[in-house]
Amino acid sequence: MRAYDIERYLHIRSAYGASFAPDGERISFLMDTTGVPQVWTLDGPGVWPEQRTFYDERVTFASWSPEHPELVFGMDEGGNERAQLFRLDPDTGVITNLTATPDAKHRWGGWSHDGERFAFTSNRRDNAVFDVYVQRRDETGEDAELVHEGDGWLTLGGWSPDDSKLIVQEAYSNFDQDVYVLDLDTRELSHVTPHEGTVRYQSPSWGPDGEHIYMVSDRESDTLELVRCDLETGAFSLVESGGDSEVEGVSIDHESRRIVYSRNVEGYTELTFGELTAPDRIDAFPEPDIPKGVSGGVSFSPDGNRAAVTVTASANTANVYVVDLTSGEATRWTHAATAGIPEDTFVAPELIHYPTFDGREIPAFFTLPEDSPPGETPVIVDIHGGPEAQRRPSFSSVKQYFLSRGYAYFEPNVRGSAGYGKAYGHLDDVEKRMDSVADIEAAVEWLHEHPAVDPDKLVAMGGSYGGFMVLASMTEYPDLWAAGVDIVGIASFVTFLENTGDWRRELREAEYGSLEEDREFLESISPLNNIDKIRAPLFVLHGENDPRVPVSEAHQLVEQARDHVEVRERIFEDEGHGFSKLENRITAYSEIAEFLDEHV
Repeated sequence: MRAYDIERYLHIRSAYGASFAPDGERISFLMDTTGVPQVWTLDGPGVWPEQRTFYDERVTFASWSPEHPELVFGMDEGGNERAQLFRLDPDTGVITNLTATPDAKHRWGGWSHDGERFAFTSNRRDNAVFDVYVQRRDETGEDAELVHEGDGWLTLGGWSPDDSKLIVQEAYSNFDQDVYVLDLDTRELSHVTPHEGTVRYQSPSWGPDGEHIYMVSDRESDTLELVRCDLETGAFSLVESGGDSEVEGVSIDHESRRIVYSRNVEGYTELTFGELTAPDRIDAFPEPDIPKGVSGGVSFSPDGNRAAVTVTASANTANVYVVDLTSGEATRWTHAATAGIPEDTFVAPELIHYPTFDGREIPAFFTLPEDSPPGETPVIVDIHGGPEAQRRPSFSSVKQYFLSRGYAYFEPNVRGSAGYGKAYGHLDDVEKRMDSVADIEAAVEWLHEHPAVDPDKLVAMGGSYGGFMVLASMTEYPDLWAAGVDIVGIASFVTFLENTGDWRRELREAEYGSLEEDREFLESISPLNNIDKIRAPLFVLHGENDPRVPVSEAHQLVEQARDHVEVRERIFEDEGHGFSKLENRITAYSEIAEFLDEHV
């Protein structure tokens, strides 16, 4: 088989985030052909797409107006996550900055049904909290109307069918949220989900009549279920149970009463399309004919008869499919290029479960390269961030590159990961943090027993919270690793919490522990305070503009580690929490490959 370099793999493209134009004949979507995601439009399946934005910075979303031939997109600068909202007229190419407040974050809240207004949340007034704004489509900057002052992390769930109200969601942690209804005439905020303890209320969507809100919640179960709240009585009813899996999202088209909800089954997505024939009854349509993998980003056509969906799988790049809801027939509209690398060379993983220290079975995806000599195969243990995230079977060009180079890939969903119920998600909270690191040791024990694996050639790699897991695994179990790669990782929970964005601190303290009450414990588990235990070479990469895990985490780690172990540092001046620009990704992963070739 021909070998391709990392640059070729990083030129593999993704197409995702589709939105139907009001005429129902055209979609917009994001694609990274130029090296960063930009807005493209497409007039039909397989038709040559047209690029609509031409920036050096990443576009984060695009949403068509329901009535006008225009769309709104979001874009930040240098990875700083302070996204601004822009209006694009695709026919003229004219782009207008609608928010023009570069020091603030703006989180899209959707178009009104008449297309005359849009809503968003922003931390303009106070960097630590988010307020709700409504703005007319022809207004800019300071014209936005502040309709509710928040005191926490607020996002929006969309406009009511008559455009008189907004769903407001407040997050206290990834496992605890509340839902409210904001009346735009009276400015009254009604609490829909009063509760005690931690309960997830996610993906809230208006019902077609505006008298109910549908959402996914674990209010009466361990896993997320599809529930309905009657706004007049406040009563909840179960619509669809998740069973052993989780219902992770719901979307509703008000006029047609069409509904789609998704189940997360061991990381794979199962979509159900149907019609709400009664408040608690969904008449399901045939199962959509899409590849098995991870799917989402649903956008209904104006008549509600079709839906655009992004689909990806471990061996399939991300592309947009349009599903005929009544037949389930799916047509692939986009054809993101694979840079000339044959698709049949991409390798799919095996879903495995391995035992850990307390008898639990930890799920993981394990992928062997085509050529796996017994006892000679090196392994990259790639640990996801979050920690309330989940490694899922989606396409990764970096993973496929290392597989082509003879590395195996092991991707565990240790305790604390999302997708397996709230009990599993809470198993790593605060004082139980290091139990998740022990799950990594158990993963290594499983790998040692695998006949293809060379136990002396194991690499710990991860980003963000996954970077902490790399560092903690290397300090707690230093003899297990041949090398480590820490990407935008947390070296000290104390300095991380002290220096992260004001808007994130309270949200993160709910998971990790607070500086006021748990400082001593946080100091004890921070890899920075145990850095002398590391034995294997370490490569640290970070973005200078990272608003989540400040670049100071990398600097202090490297300064202390270099006294006793080989450590490299690479800082990207124009990146934030990760690497979005193609040239930087090429540099980063070329150097990671060289580092691993040298030490593994």
